[in-house]
Amino acid sequence: MSEAFFTYMKFELMLVIIIFILLFLKIWKNKLNNKTVLQVANSLLLINFIVGFFGNVSGELFADMFRTTGLIVLEKNILNLGALVISLQAYNWLLNHKHAPEFYIILLSSLMGMFFMISSQNIFMFYLGLELSTIPLAALVNFDLEKRKSGEAALKYIISSAFSSGMLLFGISLLYGALGTLNFEEISIAMHAEPLLIYAFILLFAGFAFKISAVPFHLWTADVYEGAPVPVTSYLSVISKGAIIFVFVSVLYTAFQNIFTTWYNLLFLISVATMLIGNLFALRQQNLKRFLAFSSIAQVGFILIGISGNSAEGTASAIYFVLVYLFSNLGAFGVVALVSAATGKENLEDYKGFYKTNPMLAWILTLSLFSLAGIPPTAGFFGKFFLLMAGAGQGNTILIIIASLNMIISLYYYLRIVKAMFMDENANPIEKVDAGLQPKFAFIICIAGILVTGLSGGCYEYIYSLIQV
Repeated sequence: MSEAFFTYMKFELMLVIIIFILLFLKIWKNKLNNKTVLQVANSLLLINFIVGFFGNVSGELFADMFRTTGLIVLEKNILNLGALVISLQAYNWLLNHKHAPEFYIILLSSLMGMFFMISSQNIFMFYLGLELSTIPLAALVNFDLEKRKSGEAALKYIISSAFSSGMLLFGISLLYGALGTLNFEEISIAMHAEPLLIYAFILLFAGFAFKISAVPFHLWTADVYEGAPVPVTSYLSVISKGAIIFVFVSVLYTAFQNIFTTWYNLLFLISVATMLIGNLFALRQQNLKRFLAFSSIAQVGFILIGISGNSAEGTASAIYFVLVYLFSNLGAFGVVALVSAATGKENLEDYKGFYKTNPMLAWILTLSLFSLAGIPPTAGFFGKFFLLMAGAGQGNTILIIIASLNMIISLYYYLRIVKAMFMDENANPIEKVDAGLQPKFAFIICIAGILVTGLSGGCYEYIYSLIQV
């Protein structure tokens, strides 16, 4: 039993070890400078990512409340990769920050909660993981203590999270009262389309929709993204959202499989509204963090289309797109974070003539935006293609046509930034920004990911093969 415990919970235990090491670094912080702390933290995260590929087995713990499989291992490795890239990109920002060790301790505590969520086979375990991941995020959003916007963003995030958690708990209580179980597989056997159970499911669905910023539960997103430090915004946009999507797919396809018609209709309406409103609001944004916030909302609409396929292809396409989205969004946010840390500039107007002073960063941002827009041969094109193909499995051509039209709309606002960088004149462009070694390594990972996962079909096939096991 003890050997199984250490094997099955390897990812969570690795994070605990890293957190304890960082706590000791915090104690000795007066004798260590931030540069040493950051180098140690990044080395530990790299080791954590590499170790994640070895010695993995499938099994259950705690009366099947916690489960690990090949697919779950892959999902956790994706999140570990994202955390490593964000850490590398945050290097310049944290170098002069007085709370650098605390940043990693809080971030990894949140990541551990997400790992528990992904492995949960019981609503109780899922909710514990959700709260463990959410509460530290509020502290991260307010990590720039001297900035008023950061405090306001944290308050909005706490209020929104409390509201969504309340709805989740109410739905869970109704579900348990009606069925007498919290186990996903037992719920799937007893679940049927009666009014009380449908109402409980809608409450749970709304709680998930809040966490992934689906319309009409998206109103907190832009303000929180704008107020939080850019690395935290990256974490919210990619890691937090990716973890919830992994769990959302698992819960829909297991616990609520018997009421597929109900949740398909919900997904249809919400995916259309999310794509449309995300795109229309993105057209108006001048602040790049708010712009990427509404861009990420629109991307969620496409993910919901893939999930609506209710098939192995739906699961594979959603996981594949999260991986692609990780490389693309972190590439874009990485440039914004670097410029923001060096100059404090985050608006579209500031990026006019950006190519003349920072050609490398301009090309990285361009390639990332092309991938987010779904322009071939970037990975974003294949990610959206697989999502639409999975959604088309239900034969709803109207949904696919609406999604295709929204892809055309998104081209305008993504290319608007490219035009500003390469074609617009600016008397005072952003000065040359020195990326540094560690952020450059992060950019290499992102660009390689955008190109390799797109041009190589093996990645999607590998994910699909894990689902078939």
